[in-house]
Amino acid sequence: MLEQIAIFAENQKGAMHRITDILAKNEINILGSVTNDSAEYGIIRMLVSDPHRTMSVLKDAGYICKLTDVLGVECEDRVGALNSLLEALEESNISVDYLYLSFDREKASPIMVLHVEDPVEVEDCLSAKGFTVL
Repeated sequence: MLEQIAIFAENQKGAMHRITDILAKNEINILGSVTNDSAEYGIIRMLVSDPHRTMSVLKDAGYICKLTDVLGVECEDRVGALNSLLEALEESNISVDYLYLSFDREKASPIMVLHVEDPVEVEDCLSAKGFTVL
């Protein structure tokens, strides 16, 4: 299981740069990210090299943040790999709240990041179906 940080930020010019600047100055590496926005605010979800330190430095800078458990699932770099993963989840009647792509730099392979209601149950299910869950 992985820890993801969710950052609540105003939807304005330079908002993402201010966040990445804080992370860079604190030598925190971004391993994966997805941004969802509305007219005024956005939620930035990230996998980072040090989630707890990230939480601390961003809170000190005035950001509202939350740590959330997510699953990282190794995914082959081939046509249909994501479909196979989603099919396995559907066969087990598991709903995915959201997902995004990250990358395992050591193995040079894609990692699908999943947010689900019960990550422990889903981890067991996917492992039993032959998937590698981080």
